[in-house]
Amino acid sequence: MMSARLLVGVGTSGLGFRASRDGFLRGCGAGCAGRRQQQRRASGAEAALKRTPLFDFHRQHGGKMVEFAGWAMPVQYKDSHIASHMHTREHCSIFDVSHMLQTKVHGRDRVKFMESLVVADIQELKDNQGTLSLFTTERGGIIDDLIVTKTDQGYLYVVSNAGCADKDSAHMKARLAEFKAAGFDVDLEFLDEALIALQGPSMSRVLQEGLKEDLSKLTFMTSALAAVFGVPGCRITRCGYTGEDGVEISVPQSRVVELTERLLGNSEVKLAGLGARDSLRLEAGLCLYGNDIDEITTPVEATLVWTIGKRRRQTKDFPGADIIVPQIKAKTARKRVGLVSTGPPVRQHTPILSSDGQVIGEVTSGCPSPCLKKNIAMGYVDAAFAKNGTNIQVEVRKKAVPATVSKMPFVPTNYYSG
Repeated sequence: MMSARLLVGVGTSGLGFRASRDGFLRGCGAGCAGRRQQQRRASGAEAALKRTPLFDFHRQHGGKMVEFAGWAMPVQYKDSHIASHMHTREHCSIFDVSHMLQTKVHGRDRVKFMESLVVADIQELKDNQGTLSLFTTERGGIIDDLIVTKTDQGYLYVVSNAGCADKDSAHMKARLAEFKAAGFDVDLEFLDEALIALQGPSMSRVLQEGLKEDLSKLTFMTSALAAVFGVPGCRITRCGYTGEDGVEISVPQSRVVELTERLLGNSEVKLAGLGARDSLRLEAGLCLYGNDIDEITTPVEATLVWTIGKRRRQTKDFPGADIIVPQIKAKTARKRVGLVSTGPPVRQHTPILSSDGQVIGEVTSGCPSPCLKKNIAMGYVDAAFAKNGTNIQVEVRKKAVPATVSKMPFVPTNYYSG
């Protein structure tokens, strides 16, 4: 999706993974008894992980499986992370995002219910139009980012992060109980559908072959129900987490392998994993929940003011509004910015320094950019240093490295507007 849809960084952000059983065993040098014991531990750990309907499919296609937010997910396939990244920028790739939480909100008071939780103006959305929004706390922090679509089928379609699924569902259920006790008509339905993302400049040409509908009429952040390559009951939403033109397709679990195989039948399409997804989203300047935004960060600090509906700013009737709305005019002490540097890669938690060596902030995500051939990062700095073009430093391996505050996205986005 357009917003950050991962709980923790992967590979290129330097946060690391828990390896799959095969990778784990390759890395150990123990004797036979030690290997058997490690294999049992690794097998037990993997067995405890949740699996998407494409788990076996990933394995069959060379996917290197890792632990991610309690799920076994592919970090990459046979192609390198860089090759997969560039293929997505130049052609198109399939990402398995079935681990994400999909929810339908039913009932006459569904809009009122959702607006009691998020900062967006859901009421003003047209039928089948969606928007990025934020669950916020009463203190103004961000519980999660999500996409809310106002469908013409009598429900709201909500997609939120896998790593936040438990707290998001609990948050919505708690508010649901309050609404029902007050006599409002609203219900939640948590979906078991699979979800795949097809991202890249050739997406529309590839997907159009499997649609009766004219895909050119589906613009960025709009959604439609359709049969895709003969698979009925799919919801196609034109959005994504790469900065490229793309869609996310919610599909019945029993048909997702079939649909994925049909898409892969086109030579333009390859599978891509979490590693490429992370570097693609960082080039696009998209936030990663748990790194770049969290419950102690406000939307204003995160430069996400645009997610707050104008009407909502006036009514101040969303959680944390009394803290968040005044910050829009008064500004904040710190601000999320982009950074560009050369030399050694910049990773999460890297200190950001002023030109005279004073700590002025911290990197929240960083990686070498495959497209730009230089290091990119985002992080929070004291507001006085947030202007684009400001020369600063980052502390890498205890050495100060020159860096520059840069506008985001780092790579131009290609969202389809018609």
